[in-house]
Amino acid sequence: MNDFSEIRIGDLRQRIAIEEPVRVGDGGGGAIESWIEVAQVWARLRPLSGAERTEADAVAGSVSHEAVLRYRSDLGPELRMRLGTRLFDIKAVFDIDERRRFLRCLIEERDL
Repeated sequence: MNDFSEIRIGDLRQRIAIEEPVRVGDGGGGAIESWIEVAQVWARLRPLSGAERTEADAVAGSVSHEAVLRYRSDLGPELRMRLGTRLFDIKAVFDIDERRRFLRCLIEERDL
């Protein structure tokens, strides 16, 4: 389904967690980055493309996805999404029809 005017709530079938970074003291004067869940939302997740690249003499892959979910005003590239053990960096967020009904998020699956 590419026509966003035809999105129905029933199309949002995957339960995705939205997470934000927090800095936690390491006890030695420094800090480490951790992530906390700020919401769970229903979304439609589908792959768009994939690529391979060489990093440190090893092949690494990346997969870009699209997530469509109900409108939220607090979603941006500083956050990430999680589906089970899979992590996704948010690259861009669009209000699909500028009516604050649905968001289209371009996300990239993170290698673990």
